[in-house]
Amino acid sequence: MTRINDVLVEITPEVLLKAYACGIFPMAESADDPGLYWIEPELRGVVPLDGFHVGERLARTVRADVFDMRVDTAFEAVLDGCASPAPGRMKTWINGRIRRLYLDLFRLGHCHSVEAWREGKLVGGLYGVRLGGAFFGESMFHVERDASKVALVHLVARLKRGGFSLLDTQFVTDHLRRFGAIETPRREYHRLLDAAVERDADFFSWPKERTVSGAEALDAVR
Repeated sequence: MTRINDVLVEITPEVLLKAYACGIFPMAESADDPGLYWIEPELRGVVPLDGFHVGERLARTVRADVFDMRVDTAFEAVLDGCASPAPGRMKTWINGRIRRLYLDLFRLGHCHSVEAWREGKLVGGLYGVRLGGAFFGESMFHVERDASKVALVHLVARLKRGGFSLLDTQFVTDHLRRFGAIETPRREYHRLLDAAVERDADFFSWPKERTVSGAEALDAVR
């Protein structure tokens, strides 16, 4: 149970989707803290899909197909990767409750992972929530250089091809700014969100089983 405005609410996958549609999302203080709290930033991180930027060096890596890119084949492993300590991130906000909720959303078809594999090993990726034409990026990880960046490029390519209009990143970091992320005031964000969730978009305009090359991804992004 989580307290919202002094009312105890049981968080189910359905409640979580309604929260996303209203512009709020849950976080935990740490992996060891069983509680959750709701966040609605005054300035929301958004990557404009038509303003997504791929640097020349990264574009070469994407085009070279250094990684085998897959979708939704190892969602739980991506969650584990995002929850693991990493350089500059010794703790995570992904606790047991968050993990169970997003696994449930994945089973319902509202959560997806984009995965970078190399020599049969998962080396990076990201996951997020899909609702209409909005995609809410939750977290990413890598154990090989550029793996999560390539996953982001493939995600944006898939979103643009599928007719999505909003890529929410919650907050803006220096890392995301390199891709064109901007801070959006709450009122403007809600305007974008309301239009996006009503949109008919297709995350699998490229079928899940289809291997999408780096060249195809870059063409879709540009």
